Amino acid sequence: MKSIFESNYFNPKNIYFWVFLFFVIRLIGITNPPLEIAHNWRQSTVVMVARNFHEQHHNLLYPRIDIAGEKTGITGMEFPILNYAIALTADIFGYQHWYGRLINLIISSLGIIYFFRLVRNYFNKEIAFTAALLLLSSIWFAYARKMMPDTFSVSFIIASLYFGSNYIENRTNKNNIWNLLISLICLLIGALSKIPAAYLIAVYLLLFLDKRILLKYKIILSIGIGITLIPVILWYFLWVPHLVEQFGFWHFFMGKNISQGWIEISTNLNETLKKFYSDGIKYIGFSLFLYGMFLALKNKHTLLLSILGITTVLFVVIILQAGETFYKHSYYIIPYVPIMVLVASYAIHQIHSKRIQLLLVIAICLEGVLNQIHDFRVKPEFAEIQHLSKDLNTFSSKKDLILINSGSNPTPMYFAHRKGWVFDNEYINDPTHIVELNEKGLKYIVVLKQAFAEEIKLPYPIVIDKQEWCVYKTY
Repeated sequence: MKSIFESNYFNPKNIYFWVFLFFVIRLIGITNPPLEIAHNWRQSTVVMVARNFHEQHHNLLYPRIDIAGEKTGITGMEFPILNYAIALTADIFGYQHWYGRLINLIISSLGIIYFFRLVRNYFNKEIAFTAALLLLSSIWFAYARKMMPDTFSVSFIIASLYFGSNYIENRTNKNNIWNLLISLICLLIGALSKIPAAYLIAVYLLLFLDKRILLKYKIILSIGIGITLIPVILWYFLWVPHLVEQFGFWHFFMGKNISQGWIEISTNLNETLKKFYSDGIKYIGFSLFLYGMFLALKNKHTLLLSILGITTVLFVVIILQAGETFYKHSYYIIPYVPIMVLVASYAIHQIHSKRIQLLLVIAICLEGVLNQIHDFRVKPEFAEIQHLSKDLNTFSSKKDLILINSGSNPTPMYFAHRKGWVFDNEYINDPTHIVELNEKGLKYIVVLKQAFAEEIKLPYPIVIDKQEWCVYKTY
């Protein structure tokens, strides 16, 4: 049988074809509101900030969300680069939430290309090509089109590693300084966007230990990385706490004590492991990841074992700092997925039969894509919530503070296009709480009857009552 890597489509030279194909596939429903099944709440907080940049101010240092009640909404969070990119696009074309999907998809697609190039430089083009295909069909498939900074940040870190390794290896001679500058810019954007993604730069240690590389390149790159990470440290460990203290609203999860994280992880090992084999690269891919680790040990593949060892140890630290948050949210596994697909790809290429290689690649890609394609549509019971602001506009202004019974889910508030509070039914049913909120400026209570909450009856005048929600006047 002719090698799959010699055919027209399964040739490493055609990686651009596959990246473009997956890009086009993920354009399906690209204009959908953030109302799909997985993590609509997380996307809503991103576009809230973007819309506030667009409508109120463009100061990157003061991101604000809409669920802080009577407060300004300014709070500490991930550095809002993706949010700001959405806002700038909105300044030109008018506001649409789906800009975030497209921006993330473009950057994440470029991330795949740089991942391919990076792996090719240190392994071979066949392993790089297969690893890129596996990454395309991993959790990356769905999350690369969500309005979230996860694949966005990892893509910049991968690009940083690619250009940084080019610099330290002096691959481009006269233009080498550009490799350094681009690498540091990508590192800054990636680490600011999502700080856990930056753990991947630990693989530089392998290059720093390589005696064949000139010391001056190691020193310059090390100094550059150190300087680049200063703004990251200042943002997350000084500015974020400052914003929380000054504006009185906590929103961003900064991790927890490792000992507490260990207790939460160790008592929920099954749920934790599920993030790897179910969410990360699915069952077949995960099996090959395990097989790849075994083969790397058996074959004493020093480079692969070193990459796997360094990244795994650091990622375990990230898991312990996240605690239960890790296994409750699928996207926390994303920074480790490039390592998993690399090891799985190595395993595939240790199999001598090209036919089996092809079947495994197809099986992994199909399993990954088919198990995520459902997330490309709006969940039917969520669909009507996107019209909430239209109803509210008939009797209230956007300055009116509202209360919604969506628990901790901010999505309905985003579609209300207002500011206020989100609480559960038990809280809202307590009249003393409503009195307190009225004193802070509460005007209306929106009671959702399905989808994000359950209907409750309140002793206030009804302004509008329909199948999806009921609005009460409280002043």
